[in-house]
Amino acid sequence: MSASVKQYTDLYEANRDKFGDRDEALKALSGAMLPDLFAPDYGLNVGRVRIPVDVAESFRCDVPTVSTLMGLVLNDTFVPSTTLAGRLPEGVVFGPLSECMDRLPEMIDPTELTALNDLLLQDGVIVYVPDGVRLHKPLQLVNIFSAPVDLMAVRRLVVILGENACARMLVCDHTQDDLRKYLSLEVVQISLARGSHFDLVNVEEASPLTGRRLEMRARLAADSSLAVTMAHLGGGDSAADIRVHLDGHGSEARVNGMIIAGGESRVANATTVWHHGERTRSEQLFKYVADGAAICDFRGRIVVDEAARFTEAYQNNRNLLASDRAAIHTEPTLEIYCDDVKCSHGAATGQLDTEALFYMRSRGIPEEQARHMLMEAFMADVIDGVSVDGLPDRLRLLVERRFNGVDSAVCANCVPNNDLSTPNCDHV
Repeated sequence: MSASVKQYTDLYEANRDKFGDRDEALKALSGAMLPDLFAPDYGLNVGRVRIPVDVAESFRCDVPTVSTLMGLVLNDTFVPSTTLAGRLPEGVVFGPLSECMDRLPEMIDPTELTALNDLLLQDGVIVYVPDGVRLHKPLQLVNIFSAPVDLMAVRRLVVILGENACARMLVCDHTQDDLRKYLSLEVVQISLARGSHFDLVNVEEASPLTGRRLEMRARLAADSSLAVTMAHLGGGDSAADIRVHLDGHGSEARVNGMIIAGGESRVANATTVWHHGERTRSEQLFKYVADGAAICDFRGRIVVDEAARFTEAYQNNRNLLASDRAAIHTEPTLEIYCDDVKCSHGAATGQLDTEALFYMRSRGIPEEQARHMLMEAFMADVIDGVSVDGLPDRLRLLVERRFNGVDSAVCANCVPNNDLSTPNCDHV
């Protein structure tokens, strides 16, 4: 067992009374090797001590607002905003996972990181939408890091939609203290019943000292659909592993990504979409812009089972190198075990169009501004695919700010008229 794993298993053994019986997760970690990111001792709030958090600090900017029903995760603890009270349809749950552990779905495609999350998880967030219920207003979850010491937060989001249910959700990751080292270990589990539809947009705007490992697992029944957009606008060492199983006949998934990396950041995305049922469809589009000394990675995979006839599956990765010190690695993969399918994949990495740049400069646009405009246009089709009302405009402005070197464009005014003075907002 590696030293990085042992420090966490020792922590669990010393605090069994707080974690409960997690022996299955402990067994899964035997012989495991964690990424180097987990080697330092970040500290974990096992005792659930109170850490004051000024929630309003994460809501200070002038980008366009998005009207949502919001909840907060302060480091690793869910806190509802007062606007949730009485505004969710009957039977809908948007609250702490600790109160609904009996609804936790089985983990599919487990890894060392999902096992570590299982071992150390103390709270999380659950979204449950009953059969036939359609949420007209999007949900929003704001993950905030704020602590006086270096800290690791173990987070989990569980989404369960009943038959013919519909929901949209925006998840935002923020860091308040740029001088502290934080690490987020996040697991997202999505279970969609027949005919349900779920859209998820994840916006990461963290500090360069904040690391993240995200494991996303989704299982789709017949005629259900999932749309996921990953937007990385800031952070340090960040990686996401997204795995989607299209189990039912006619199920569909769209997984898109928009990554803007600069400085010495490291950003990686791995996607796998399994086509199990007939007439399933998937689309993947990931776009990267790497500047400075950033290193980016994309590994996309499509797997079509023998029984998945009439599958349509498409994958596209397009990348821009904005610096001669940046690097982008890409590896698209197709595994097809069935005839009667339509599948394609492609990847390309290049630099800005010099002819377009020359044309814009000849029209009086300064070179740096012209470069930013071309990079913003490069991300347009990913942004346009977002279905949450008002969010595309917000993302366009955040991208513009990011390319213009404004790192403080944190998510703010996300919920107009939201009361953020929640009595428990300083409790962790």
